[in-house]
Amino acid sequence: MKFRPLHDRVLVKRVEEEAKTKGGIIIPDTAKEKPQEGEVVAVGGGAIKDDGGVRALDVKAGDRILFGKWSGTEVTVDGQDLLIMKESDILGIVG
Repeated sequence: MKFRPLHDRVLVKRVEEEAKTKGGIIIPDTAKEKPQEGEVVAVGGGAIKDDGGVRALDVKAGDRILFGKWSGTEVTVDGQDLLIMKESDILGIVG
């Protein structure tokens, strides 16, 4: 199934964190927080401006991004757990 977000929405796949700290301590699944970093999978066509025009999004598929802890809506597409969020929920592009 193909999925394309509408307007200023972005489809994001969370980046998995390391299960071990730099010091070698293994973190159990119950103690892990969900990562706030992800990779953009797909983007919508752009935000609709007041004059009816379309403003292109600043992010594109493949960008690594940071987003807020409670941002987005969790969905499952083709067996993958993904997030759909507005571009305004994205804090910045990494790299």
